[in-house]
Amino acid sequence: MSEPPLKISVATVTYNAAELIEKTIASVEAQDYPYVEHVIVDGNSQDSTLESVHHYQERNSVAQVRHEIVCLSEPDEGLYDAMNKALDLATGEYVLFLNAGDTFHAADTLSKIAAVALQEKDGGKTKKYPAVIYGDTDLVDAEGHFVRRRRLSPPSRLTWRSFRQGMLVCHQAFFAQTEMARVARYDLRYRFSADFDWCVRILREAARQKLAISNARITVADYLNEGMTTRNHKASLRERFAIMVKHYGLISTLLFHLWFAVRGVVKK
Repeated sequence: MSEPPLKISVATVTYNAAELIEKTIASVEAQDYPYVEHVIVDGNSQDSTLESVHHYQERNSVAQVRHEIVCLSEPDEGLYDAMNKALDLATGEYVLFLNAGDTFHAADTLSKIAAVALQEKDGGKTKKYPAVIYGDTDLVDAEGHFVRRRRLSPPSRLTWRSFRQGMLVCHQAFFAQTEMARVARYDLRYRFSADFDWCVRILREAARQKLAISNARITVADYLNEGMTTRNHKASLRERFAIMVKHYGLISTLLFHLWFAVRGVVKK
């Protein structure tokens, strides 16, 4: 009996995001990969966000390439609580979080990710899907125009220790096996950097299980230059420092932050 096709869940969490959600929806709609589940978790928006989602569902019902659309709208306890709800709803082999306003870089992005997963399963050492597939991201403005590449670039080989240098892989370019992601969940004690902690814990579990971490070597997403972490930069940095101490120890974290400071001076 043949295996079912590899399904990818794209999770988008929203709250009063009417001005942003359309471009994200259009980006998922445009994907040529057919086995896509779009999980939209809305925090009980009071604007026209849900109207956009309903129109999306109507269009999808007659689309040439139909995707599964799952929508939940109810009050939540913030961004990461909504993301945990999305993890509970996701049924794909992989899950990726694409925020309202963020888009896939190209129409064949998910096809390329699926090809990487299948290649590792068929030809890799473990004959299993990679725990994580990752790529690069571009920063864009509100009109979708390219601003710059991320300051931190994904390494050729990613491990859980890589994040000692910062979040080298953007959250919007980090495909995690859904079951592993669901067990890890987002730690709601962190308001701005739970995604950093979540990625490290998934990568650590991948190392424990000796599962591959695969570099797709593509630009996965275009994401908005202004986000929650950017708006709360200092608070986010404090949380990341605490997360790094938890995973890497105080001495190692202090040494890396000293290196960050020296690097910043040299680059100036």
